Amino acid sequence: MAISGFAKAAGIWAGGLLLGLGIPYLPSLSSTQLTSFVGDFPVPDYPFALPFFRGNATPPTNADAPLPFVCDASHTYRTELVSLEPLIIYIHNLISPVEIASLLETAEPRFAPSAVTKHGRQQHTSDRTSSSAGLPRDDPAVMCVLNRTRSFLGTMMRDGWDEMGPPQLVRYGAGQRFNVHHDWFEVPQWPIDGSFRKWNRVASFFAILEDDCTDGETHFPFAKPIVSPSPQGERMWQGEVARKEEEEEAKPLWREHEDGGLAFRPVAGNAIFWVNLHQNGTGDTRTNHAGLPLGKGRKTAMNIWPRQYYPYE
Repeated sequence: MAISGFAKAAGIWAGGLLLGLGIPYLPSLSSTQLTSFVGDFPVPDYPFALPFFRGNATPPTNADAPLPFVCDASHTYRTELVSLEPLIIYIHNLISPVEIASLLETAEPRFAPSAVTKHGRQQHTSDRTSSSAGLPRDDPAVMCVLNRTRSFLGTMMRDGWDEMGPPQLVRYGAGQRFNVHHDWFEVPQWPIDGSFRKWNRVASFFAILEDDCTDGETHFPFAKPIVSPSPQGERMWQGEVARKEEEEEAKPLWREHEDGGLAFRPVAGNAIFWVNLHQNGTGDTRTNHAGLPLGKGRKTAMNIWPRQYYPYE
């Protein structure tokens, strides 16, 4: 009995010694080596995550998690001057596909029936049948686009006085429209911060984010081409011709509308820019425009309205 007890104690001591000596090498062993060492004991197919194991193994990550948005400061765009009466500039590639995806993701749960401002109040009207979504200005993709458009404006904006204003996404479905209207306010607005200075929308950016649709042009009935037709009746410059893979016939980016003025086709990533106010701060009625009824599909766009503040009265 004494010999048996001694043998048992010696066996426990030897097993503990072997375990202590082997622990530092366990993290470097493969699953196969561990299996041969411990027999049929089930071994996971990833490194052990015990507090006393140290090594280069990294914890598992969620590969499906979206990467954080990073603003591309090197993003470039180009412009075409379309009209001087009023001033309208066409901007190619103002917003990148990555920015579009982030903006749409942020806006998706915020869409609600669009309203208009009349007599200082937001109200719904049959003139506007789309849906709208306000965007937070501290969103990384929103800040990226606002900084780019702020740079575009140059000296039109006074730093420390004027501001870009909150952006808005607008979405049109089949048959939806926005009848002729203007973006500037007939009565300048008071800011919500309580300061005694009024503001108005000095200009507008209308950038297309989704263009999977037919029709739905933006129509400026009073816009005029820069150069009048010659006696030979040549057509106006219509910009580059954009073609989609599924289209058999290429279409111009804008055209002379049959009822007068200019009509711009929605193209994702591109934008229209125009100036809303005269030099004296009053609204320019030549900027009246309409979102023509959509045919099939869906159109989503981003409104950016820079705010110009008037001097204290």
